[in-house]
Amino acid sequence: MRKPRDIDAELKALQEKAKQLKAQRTIQLGELVEATGADTLSIETLAGVLLAAVEQADGKPEAVARWTERGTAFFQGGGKKGSRKGT
Repeated sequence: MRKPRDIDAELKALQEKAKQLKAQRTIQLGELVEATGADTLSIETLAGVLLAAVEQADGKPEAVARWTERGTAFFQGGGKKGSRKGT
């Protein structure tokens, strides 16, 4: 006969893994803010920029496509701020 699964232990392990992944994502977002130079903006300005981007993303897919191109170029350039093209 098979040993029964400990569902509670599995669930707890999955919850811990999710917590770790969320913490890792938060750290990576902070690193991205620093790498792009956005950490020089005030927190209010940065929040405003992000809110404007979210609003524009809804109705302007062409803007999202341009942002994606710039982001791709940024990462392909090794994360250097100077790798922006066509501002």
